[in-house]
Amino acid sequence: MERIILMVIRSLLELPFWLYKIFRYADIDKYDETTGYALLYRLTKKANRRGRVTIQCYGLDNLPKENGYVMYSNHQGMFDALILLETHERPFATVSKKEVENVFFIKQIFVILRSKFIDREDVRQSMKVMMEVTKEVKEGRNYLIFPEGTRSKNQNQIQEFKGGSFKCAMNAKAPIVPIAIIDSYKSFDTHSIAKLTVQIHYLEPLYYEDYQGMKSGEIAELVAARIEKTINEFETIPA
Repeated sequence: MERIILMVIRSLLELPFWLYKIFRYADIDKYDETTGYALLYRLTKKANRRGRVTIQCYGLDNLPKENGYVMYSNHQGMFDALILLETHERPFATVSKKEVENVFFIKQIFVILRSKFIDREDVRQSMKVMMEVTKEVKEGRNYLIFPEGTRSKNQNQIQEFKGGSFKCAMNAKAPIVPIAIIDSYKSFDTHSIAKLTVQIHYLEPLYYEDYQGMKSGEIAELVAARIEKTINEFETIPA
């Protein structure tokens, strides 16, 4: 929370203009996805810098050259989205839980991203959303999904990845891009505004030929294993 306050304080002069632009670009009937995303990309870089956070990004060359892929990342908290928005230059949408759909300001960002929301208590609604995601991925839209379903509260340790979250990529026969996020939890979940470095690793993608014939649970285990291996290799161990 303290770092969020720092970001706000250090951006006070520009904040009204930022809010105006974000609310304006949330009118998706007037502004296309690329224009809105470019705004978020620029503002995120400024916000992170003013929050004294440096992001070390690895593996951008692993991203497929063509759009229409699904990224699967471990989830440590709200700052994860800021890491993705600073490092991923191409627009992407998210699949998020319904509970955050109408949060002030965050709602407008989700609208700009063209995100979709799942009601975890409604299986039929969830299936409908994932079918819509499949269709859009086939049409060339990129998506970000957190397959743990909720953020991990155990620092850099990941939780079980849910196989069902991979079915949209499987049905679209789309590339699956594993993403390992390291130390993101330190940004907003610790009471510190000290300079901080977090990491994001875009790992080698799984193409349809790589996972064809595998079950969704098997793909989930494979992706989780690759992410966990990367975290174990690169995380900074406190002295």
